[in-house]
Amino acid sequence: MEKTVVNSWNEWDPLKHVIVGRADNCHIPPEEPALDAKVPEDSDMRGQHGMRPLHTIDLANDLLDQFAKQLEARGIRVDRPTPIDHSLPVTTPDFHTDSQFGCMPPRDVLLTVGSEILEATMSYRCRWFEYLNYRPLMEQYFDEDPNFRHETAPKPRLTDADYRPDYLSEKIGVDKRLKWTAKKFFVTTEVEPLFDAADVLRFGKDLVVQHGFTTNLKGIEWLRRHFSEHRVHPVNFPGDPYPIHIDATFTPLRPGLILNNPHRRLPDDQRVMFEKNGWEIVDAAQPAHNTPPDLCYSSVWLSMNVLVLDPKTVCVEKSEVYQAEQMDKLGMEVVEVELRDAYAFGGGLHCCTADVYRESTCEDYFPNM
Repeated sequence: MEKTVVNSWNEWDPLKHVIVGRADNCHIPPEEPALDAKVPEDSDMRGQHGMRPLHTIDLANDLLDQFAKQLEARGIRVDRPTPIDHSLPVTTPDFHTDSQFGCMPPRDVLLTVGSEILEATMSYRCRWFEYLNYRPLMEQYFDEDPNFRHETAPKPRLTDADYRPDYLSEKIGVDKRLKWTAKKFFVTTEVEPLFDAADVLRFGKDLVVQHGFTTNLKGIEWLRRHFSEHRVHPVNFPGDPYPIHIDATFTPLRPGLILNNPHRRLPDDQRVMFEKNGWEIVDAAQPAHNTPPDLCYSSVWLSMNVLVLDPKTVCVEKSEVYQAEQMDKLGMEVVEVELRDAYAFGGGLHCCTADVYRESTCEDYFPNM
C-alpha cells in the first residue's frame, strides 16, 4: 500500500484519502446533560439506551462498506477505524456513564488541517474515549508520514459545571429553545474549552466554527490560539433549536459557493466576510423526508450533509432527490450513495468520513476582510 501523506486544507479540493466510519457495537448512550439537551422532549430516543438492534447495525455496516467501495472505485484510498467495545462504561474522577457511543462519524472527532489531525475535546461524556477507535490509524500515519502532526486537545473534566441546569430542569419546548439559542444561551457553559471537530469548516487560511451546544466560546478561543496562523470565525444559526455540528446547516461546495439551511440562515452581520469576497450563499433544497429514520438523533436536514469529492463532484444520499437536483443545477456531478439507514449511527455522508488527503494548499479565499 502507498505511504500515507496527511494534507487537507478545505472541504472541496480533490479527495484522495479518507476515513469511513463503522457501525459496529454502536450504543444509544444513557442520559447525560449534553445528550438530554439535544434530544427533543417528544423524541422516541427519550429514555432509551443500550446496544442498537443487531439487524440495524448490520444494515448500516453494509451501507458504509458499499460507500467505501464506491470511493475506492473512484481511486480514493479508504481507511476504517478499529472499533473498541462501546458497551464499556466511562468512569473518571469526575463522572460515570454506563456506556459509550460508536465510531460511525469520524468527522465529529478528527479535524484535519494541513498536515495535522487534531482530536477534539468532545462535549458528551459517552464520547470521552471515542478517539481510541482511530488511534491505530493515527499511529500508522505517524510512522508513514514524517510531516504528520498528531495532536489532541486538552481533555475536559465534563463535570456538571460544564452544563447549564436550565436545559435539564423542565420540558423546554421549541419556542423557548429558539429564544435561548438566539441569545446564544446554550447547554454548554464556559468553564473549560469544549469543541467537536464537526463544528469546524475549513476554508484554507480561515476556519469557520459554530458556537452552539457542542462547541463553546472557550473552545473556539482554544482553536484560535492553536491554529495561530489561521483566522478563526465564530458563527451561529439562530433558527436552530438544537445547534450541534455545522455540516447540516452550512455546506461549502467549492470556492465562492455555500449551501445554507433555509431554516437556519447565517445572520446578516456574520455574512459580511463572505459577501465582501464574492461568495454566494444559497438556500439548500428541501429534504425528501418529513421525519428522520427511527431512533435517529439528527434532523431531516442530513439531506445537505454531502461529501464533496472535488469542485465538480459531490456525493448525495440516494433518496435525497431534491438535493441531488439542486446540485445538478449548480453544475455538479452527483454520485448517489445509499446511506439513510445508517443515519441513526451518527449522521450523513460528511459525518461518516474524515479527510486524510486532498490535493490542496493553504489558500486565502477571503482577501478582503
